[in-house]
Amino acid sequence: MGIPSGMELMVIALVILLLFGGKKIPELAKGLGGGIKNFKKALKEDDEVETKKETIEAKEENKAEIKSEESQKA
Repeated sequence: MGIPSGMELMVIALVILLLFGGKKIPELAKGLGGGIKNFKKALKEDDEVETKKETIEAKEENKAEIKSEESQKA
């Protein structure tokens, strides 16, 4: 299966137009765009949370190393 040709795309567009009607298609496109926007936003927030988590873990590891060095000196 490859990319649909021009005639196949026209048939697909016609079927969509028949199923949803001319008034519903812009609403569907708007909803799809909003969904994609929310998905990208969630991915970005997840990445930020993961970065903060890694930073906190690194700080905790540094504190543990410092404590172990201090206990070895004493």
